[in-house]
Amino acid sequence: MPGIQFGLAFSEASGDRLVRWSGTDDELIALAQRHVLGIAAGHCFLILLRNAYPINVLPAVRAVQEVCTIFCATANPVEVILADVGEGRAVLGVADGFKPLGVETPAHIQARQALLRRIGYKLGPAGA
Repeated sequence: MPGIQFGLAFSEASGDRLVRWSGTDDELIALAQRHVLGIAAGHCFLILLRNAYPINVLPAVRAVQEVCTIFCATANPVEVILADVGEGRAVLGVADGFKPLGVETPAHIQARQALLRRIGYKLGPAGA
């Protein structure tokens, strides 16, 4: 994608057990490194984006053979749920965003569908 900026960090679970990293933006790289170090779970990765929506990169991430699970792709605040087993840690899941406040109205549906069209996300037969 033209103009996309990203920072990626991946924690090794064996060997030197270092955080590997890559990216196009120093700030996003540093944030990804800090968060992955804080999570401190083996074989987990974090990709932070700027100038792109998560749905724009999900197909490429899913295509990586080594990716087993994607817990979320969001712009919301996320809490990582961990299990600490002494020598290792595991990501059990994430809490993504906030609790719902109500049920959408027809105006909400129209605004949501307009946003999805604007960002190029396909709408299903029922309008999703």
